[in-house]
Amino acid sequence: MTACYKALLSRIEERLDAIGDSEVLQDVMADLSAPRLSLEALCHMHLYAETLPRAEDCPLTPAQRHLHFLWDAFDKLPICLIVPFAIPFRRLIAKRLFGACGSAFTAEENLRFNFGPLLRVGAGVFVNRNVFLDTKGGVTLGDGVAIAEDVRVFTHNHGEASHIERTYAPVVVGDYAKVYSGAVLLPGVTVGAQAIVAAGALVTHDVPDNMVVAGRPATVLRERRTEGRSGAELDHIWLF
Repeated sequence: MTACYKALLSRIEERLDAIGDSEVLQDVMADLSAPRLSLEALCHMHLYAETLPRAEDCPLTPAQRHLHFLWDAFDKLPICLIVPFAIPFRRLIAKRLFGACGSAFTAEENLRFNFGPLLRVGAGVFVNRNVFLDTKGGVTLGDGVAIAEDVRVFTHNHGEASHIERTYAPVVVGDYAKVYSGAVLLPGVTVGAQAIVAAGALVTHDVPDNMVVAGRPATVLRERRTEGRSGAELDHIWLF
């Protein structure tokens, strides 16, 4: 990373400690070369998550609201395409917004979620582009987890007789599991440690540890071919 981007990240990191202040948010947006929004607009912003029923149970603080706004706004700016800046920037936000965020978290463009504090990620987690995590019921990604492009994770259901009746159930993806492109995880499922969810799978039930599942609905195909390796030995390293 060039010195200018290091300096920019350092300046932004210092400001994030006071990000609940709308003037500080305005300064950070200026650092990112974003179109200028008035202080009045920033002071009265209302995020989509805050329109959801779950918002009554998980109200956002001013700092969380501004961090979430920065997360979504960043991916609409040209600077988001500069990978050596973008990935560390997202880490700065995640460590302050998520319920937990381990070291070396890597998120590509257009990761969307509704309640950051209900998202917990371990160390070495990688999330590729265009992923949606419905965190209303809680989502946990263990150490070394990989989520590929266009994955969808849902943690809530609507009643059939009344759409306003909702139920919530957490989704957990265990350590060193991989969820491949276009897969869908439904509310309440646990993907076991070191399991693999094949591309396009629809996961409606728990996935056992070390198993490969595929299909709609997903069923167990076989055991993962680990060649005796486990954990960090599986080399879940996505970007160099």
